[in-house]
Amino acid sequence: MHILFVEDEAKIANFVRSGLKEQGFVVDYCDNGDEGYTRALDNEYDALVLDIMVPGKDGLSILKNLRRKGQNVPVILLTARNELDDRIEGLNLGADDYLAKPFFVEELVARIHAVVRRTAGDHQNLVRVGPIKLDRITREVTCNQHIVELTTREFNLLEYLMRSPGRVFTRTQILEHIWGYDFNPNTNVVDVCVQRIRKKIDSIGGSGWIESIRGVGYRFRQSES
Repeated sequence: MHILFVEDEAKIANFVRSGLKEQGFVVDYCDNGDEGYTRALDNEYDALVLDIMVPGKDGLSILKNLRRKGQNVPVILLTARNELDDRIEGLNLGADDYLAKPFFVEELVARIHAVVRRTAGDHQNLVRVGPIKLDRITREVTCNQHIVELTTREFNLLEYLMRSPGRVFTRTQILEHIWGYDFNPNTNVVDVCVQRIRKKIDSIGGSGWIESIRGVGYRFRQSES
């Protein structure tokens, strides 16, 4: 899943980012509300995790403006333990959940999964194209009913392609989404990762589903059925 995390306390931010990444999330991070709001408008995220008290637009303002624009992305607010009024206001503005500090990253992960399930519906967490099925919650991939063992990066890349079959993604788009904005654009990690995924899928009858577009990038082939 692709998450936007807005938090200005560096210690908390580093701890949470590391924990989310260990659980397989792709995390975009910023420490102020103005940048967070811009990113939320310009990108498609599975969920937003917003601290209420951040410089620039605070978390409630970000939430309020997104909902006014018809953005229904799931939002979890981070609050101090005594901020009852803020929690109530946030829920009234359309927040999907809140978490009081301090908290365990494992609880945040569980709440993210819960709000995504509630918002999208369980059927949208199962992505199926041809013989390949991907479960975004259990993070299990099967091909012709055989389990495909993937690393975190491989799973995230495959999910990114499978969610939009037939759409061509450039290497730069894939790098930004899977590896993050600060990754070296001259690297060949995308090609290497795709090769590994292909090898694993090809071995159990899934050949030809990830297509190379010369000079551009990759796409996941649309099912013929």
